[in-house]
Amino acid sequence: MLEKLEQIKKEAEAFVVNSEEEIEAFRIQYLGKKGKMNEVFAEFKKVPNEQKRELGKKINEIKTFLQEKIDRFHQELQKQPEEASGDDLTLPGDPVKWGTRHPLSIVRREIIDIFSRLGYVVADGPEIEDDHHVFGALNFPEEHPARDMQDTFFIEKQPDVLLRTHTSSIQVRTMEQNDPPIRVICPGRVFRNEAISARAHCIFHQIEGLYIAKDVSFADLKQTLLYFAREMFGADTQIRLRPSYFPFTEPSAEMDVSCTICGGKGCNVCKYTGWLEIMGCGMVDPNVLESSDIDPEVYSGFAFGMGIERIAMLKYQVKDLRYYFENDVRFLAQFENEV
Repeated sequence: MLEKLEQIKKEAEAFVVNSEEEIEAFRIQYLGKKGKMNEVFAEFKKVPNEQKRELGKKINEIKTFLQEKIDRFHQELQKQPEEASGDDLTLPGDPVKWGTRHPLSIVRREIIDIFSRLGYVVADGPEIEDDHHVFGALNFPEEHPARDMQDTFFIEKQPDVLLRTHTSSIQVRTMEQNDPPIRVICPGRVFRNEAISARAHCIFHQIEGLYIAKDVSFADLKQTLLYFAREMFGADTQIRLRPSYFPFTEPSAEMDVSCTICGGKGCNVCKYTGWLEIMGCGMVDPNVLESSDIDPEVYSGFAFGMGIERIAMLKYQVKDLRYYFENDVRFLAQFENEV
């Protein structure tokens, strides 16, 4: 075996390389899994114990020699002058085209910024949820159509595991983990089993808000949303609240803003009403508070939710929801000044 080790050393000393590929070939030949040193280690196991001390020392010396040889190869290769490419290095370089933020990311960041000025913090939660956090804790009755397979993407049944249909599940988790006062906004991606069209998609983005404290009133909700609307769409924006129904709020309302296109005078975008619906809202139902161990006799609160796509459509006058998901650079390049 000593003769074999000396032979390996002589071969390595005579080895010449001119590229990184040849260095790698040298490493594989001698130190790779199927290399010559591995063959030596395999034979070493059969050597009598009284010879292992001397042979083991020699094997380590050869292995160290080979590794140092590889290091020297790398150093020598780096010292070699690079061949001239023939390019004129004095010419100006190719321009680098800047990327852009996605319009939904721009609007999401702007909404978060507006509510952060009111003291709201961002809360997050899982996209794969259970029935309790998506429906049960939000006062949805067992027979509610949103539990039907036609509306919800179920992953498992009994117990139900599903893709969240709204970010209200984040509000439930926040109430379970924190004591009032609570002031959060919950942005995120949600999923509903809907036909894809210019005005609907099976994937979209929501941002919901929740405020729970003592003596919170509907007037606080209205003033909060008026502030948001004017910060988002302009100081002259007006809002109106129309009675509505949601299982998790009582009383509930739909909020409209004065049309950003015609200024409330009436056009084809607002269907000549002067108003555009942007969100739902209301006072948190006492049953929802109780399900998260919050005393409705002591605390009250309000919640609201909006689709980020809807806000972006109004802000940028985009008429087809599908543009947000097609990644057409011609569409995205229009927002390069918004970064």
